[in-house]
Amino acid sequence: MAPRPPGQVFLLSPAHTGGKRAGLLLAGPGRFALARQVHGPGGAPLGDVFSFLSGLYFRGKLAYARAFAQPPRGVPPALVISPAEGLRFPEEHVTAERLRAWAAVDVSEQNAAFVRPLVEHARALSGAGGPRCRFVLLGSVASDKYVRPLMEVFGRRLVFPPVFVGRGDMSRGALLLRAAREGQELDYVPVAGARRHGPRAPSVRAWRPAQKAGVVRPK
Repeated sequence: MAPRPPGQVFLLSPAHTGGKRAGLLLAGPGRFALARQVHGPGGAPLGDVFSFLSGLYFRGKLAYARAFAQPPRGVPPALVISPAEGLRFPEEHVTAERLRAWAAVDVSEQNAAFVRPLVEHARALSGAGGPRCRFVLLGSVASDKYVRPLMEVFGRRLVFPPVFVGRGDMSRGALLLRAAREGQELDYVPVAGARRHGPRAPSVRAWRPAQKAGVVRPK
């Protein structure tokens, strides 16, 4: 069993800013409070906006990160990958205009508009966290769109919960909420060299934490 490293920071994958729920949010102030905030001059907290856009999945990621982050001094506990502005604070406010600009950006490892600020911020975060801090990616590792840029910076310090493999967004969100509620942190493995695709995983109801060979498990 490996000891917890001296620092653990969470990186949360972005919500889809061009989907149906984004359309509801960006259509106008409307009748619900979050839309009025987003269309106001001060905007709304990014964490609240992405929780609305992706529902259970992002709420689970945010709750889990807040439950288990142990950042080094001066380093934020969790940061959100954005489509065009690198790593952002969940608490910072975003406006409708800013979200529309993000929706126009292709989130791909081949798009410099997405990759350049992400890598720049990741390098700064790596330096601030130190060589022994690990960075837990809460998001899909099935594609390279943000995995490859982050791996280039963090190497084997970029880890993820292998229980994510074979699960859809809703299942991951439910799993994270349950783990946060029960105070049971998941296992992590380095993204580099890990199995990133697999058959459909069992229901969250059947999930029980288990120790496996080669899995990095916190104390």
